[in-house]
Amino acid sequence: MIKGSTKVVALIGDPVEKSLSPPIHNEAFRSLKLDYVYVAFRVPRELLPKAVEAVKTLGIAGLNVTIPHKIAIVSLLDALDRSASLVGAVNTVKNDGGKLVGYNTDGIGALKVLEERVGNLTGKRVLLLGAGGAARAISFALAEKGVSFTIANRTIGRAKELAVDLERKLGVRPKVIGIKPWMLSQALKETDILINATAVGMYPRIKETLVTGKMMHPNLIVFDIVYQPLYTRLLREAREIGAKVITGLEMLVNQAALSFEIWTGKQAPVELMRHVAWRLARGWRFSL
Repeated sequence: MIKGSTKVVALIGDPVEKSLSPPIHNEAFRSLKLDYVYVAFRVPRELLPKAVEAVKTLGIAGLNVTIPHKIAIVSLLDALDRSASLVGAVNTVKNDGGKLVGYNTDGIGALKVLEERVGNLTGKRVLLLGAGGAARAISFALAEKGVSFTIANRTIGRAKELAVDLERKLGVRPKVIGIKPWMLSQALKETDILINATAVGMYPRIKETLVTGKMMHPNLIVFDIVYQPLYTRLLREAREIGAKVITGLEMLVNQAALSFEIWTGKQAPVELMRHVAWRLARGWRFSL
């Protein structure tokens, strides 16, 4: 039951209508009998500063931050945890007595998925698609693990900026390429793990993919952080050629559990959160 004492946490982004975060977190709160509620707010780019100020005004306990605000919100916060300051992007905010502190659970969440599904990443060669907020978090997590990787992005300049940042902070300088099909095809010949950290393939752009089955090889592991739809065109084509696939739902649950613990100080009921996420995702129907 929502009461006057109920603490509110929220997702902000654009779009947020199909997010699984509200049911995942609310079920977790209920299971632990915590007086919290999770809601989603659509916040266009130009209204982000006002939305952040409203967090303080309304006493909102915390936020999840999604596309397109993960980088833009950094300058609007009072402090950053190392996870966020290192990456330069935020996906979780805690309201600590009126002081807004930013965290980033994306990189840790993605790395945990890879270690659970792939095992030891030492010696694995990774091709990372994207250079935005989620891609930044994943790239720093990979770099700290000593994994060799290449960044492919539509805007080469943005990818180079990320590479320079990685070298300055961690002493790691990944290779940078564009996303023209021939460039990706060449890179994929020497790739063990492909990670899509872009919004390509996400609803409503479900017919799109940067990499087709013809560009992959059967020994490839394909991880798409998009989870709407559960199996994107990228993952469907990967399965068709015999490659191993990892859905974005697994990363969503891992990073959600970490956010839950930041807000509440309680251990997250991860298995319950995973069960809720899979139950809801399997019920989706998209026109392909």
